[in-house]
Amino acid sequence: MIRQPIVSVLGHVDHGKTTILDAIRGTAVVSREAGAITQHIGATEVPLETILEMCKKLVGKRRFKIPGLLFIDTPGHHSFVTLRARGGALADLALLVVDINEGFMPQTIESLNILKRFKTPFIIVANKIDRIMGWRRVKNVTFLEALEKQPDSAKERLEELLYELVGKLYELGLPGDRYDKISDFTANVGIVPVSAKYNQGIPDALLILIGLAQRYLKEDLKTEEGPAEGTVLEVKEEKGLGPTVDAIIFKGTIQKGDTMVLGSKGEPIVTKVRALLKPKPLDEIRDPEDRFNSVDSVSAAAGIKISASDLENAVAGAPIIVVEKDVQQAKDRVIEETSVEIETDEDGVIAKADAIGSLEALAYELKRAEIPLKSARVGDVSRRDVVDAATIRKPLNKVILAFNVNILPDAKEEMRISGAHVIQDRVVYKLVEDYQAWVDEKKRGIEAEKRMEITYPGKILLLPDCCFRVSKPAIFGARVLAGRIRPGQRLLREDGRVLGKIKSVQSEKQSLKEAIVGSEVAIAVEGITYGRQVDVGDVLYIDLPESHARALDKVELNPDENEVLEKVREIKRTQDPFWGM
Repeated sequence: MIRQPIVSVLGHVDHGKTTILDAIRGTAVVSREAGAITQHIGATEVPLETILEMCKKLVGKRRFKIPGLLFIDTPGHHSFVTLRARGGALADLALLVVDINEGFMPQTIESLNILKRFKTPFIIVANKIDRIMGWRRVKNVTFLEALEKQPDSAKERLEELLYELVGKLYELGLPGDRYDKISDFTANVGIVPVSAKYNQGIPDALLILIGLAQRYLKEDLKTEEGPAEGTVLEVKEEKGLGPTVDAIIFKGTIQKGDTMVLGSKGEPIVTKVRALLKPKPLDEIRDPEDRFNSVDSVSAAAGIKISASDLENAVAGAPIIVVEKDVQQAKDRVIEETSVEIETDEDGVIAKADAIGSLEALAYELKRAEIPLKSARVGDVSRRDVVDAATIRKPLNKVILAFNVNILPDAKEEMRISGAHVIQDRVVYKLVEDYQAWVDEKKRGIEAEKRMEITYPGKILLLPDCCFRVSKPAIFGARVLAGRIRPGQRLLREDGRVLGKIKSVQSEKQSLKEAIVGSEVAIAVEGITYGRQVDVGDVLYIDLPESHARALDKVELNPDENEVLEKVREIKRTQDPFWGM
């Protein structure tokens, strides 16, 4: 027996994933979503009869044994790695939606990286062709039919946009082309231009998906009778039922009254199925237009809602195993499949995520970026996480990377006290990039602090007509010719005489901590008289302590700073030949 393939619909937020499914289903789920953006994971069965009816202009004499397609619609921020089966990706196929006018966005690229990693066959649906300038918006046609009705200018713009998508795919190591120009879909990614709004090209995409499943996945889709295995999509509180789980059953059969084991935030949950609720074909598990059907049993592959006790701690992405005899064996399997295998380092960062698959994806990206990981846990950032982060010895690793989770109030208070840092994002690779950018900024700050501790080379020129006070302290204008100057430093003449200490540095009546090369500032110097020890046109140097001069050998200086350092050494060695060695 061949089950229907599971097709994950993914892509960047607001590129039209749910609208495409609405076009297939004849529903309006997207209009009922908050802000028209998907908030929850959905699942929809599309029977073969519906697909053949939509594709009748394209099917010809071809026959299909695949019973239909089970689509999973994920929120824009939700990577499909959350949906797991036996430690791998749940989806048999994927449909990656891209707004053809915007091109690849951060979540598009993340989705592509994940599809490559799990070797999931996929096609790209280039949506919103109706927004191309001059595009004629005929309804309910195949792509090629729509293309025939377009002016040359719109056709040319379409080709330009497709060329950009193909080029970006090539950069990511994936050859691709428009679907009707491809003969081998195992070697090239097919791109189907569509308008979900006007139902242009949707039949083309459906036929390619069903064709790929029929031709390449028949062996993978064979299913046997026996106890069910599935994956938790989401945990929801339902009026009259209490906590329920939306789930995908990808193997076997689940029946009312069955004992099942589910993954949770702690020990596996062992419970009995009270009710099985199944949406009608073409309806949506997350937002059905009709009431669910209460059924006695469901076989793979199917999206269902399960009612049972003790489900509140179930975790998205966790396995569901129906048990006939050995409960402990099932619990052991669930523990194994819900554990995230990572290489740990006591001084690594801490990872938190909304689901097991998300956590695995984050751990994978951290390893690729060679960022050590101390621990990885599912759930919101808690006070315990912040305390753990604060104990990490390396300052740049006192960080919690939080994917698609909240920071609990007590954790925020602990952050304020401990100084541990939390970085949040809804894109896995962006989270890693944000951390790397934070580390770079911190390093610059640490380097700046080190620079403040060491006296750096500096060279100034006394400017004409800029003596504001002759003495006590002398105040005059100067241009920084090289390096930097700061209050507290002493000045050095070319003859080796050390002058007074800089009391302050000002620019436009504002006191400065330092002035860098190119600055023209007023400096106040104690212990000298303008016109005696110094005068207009003099070139002076910052007097370097000998230990600082040695330390500067280990610091990266620019050419001007190096030149000043050598000059100071030359001046000092007229009195002490071994100075600074």
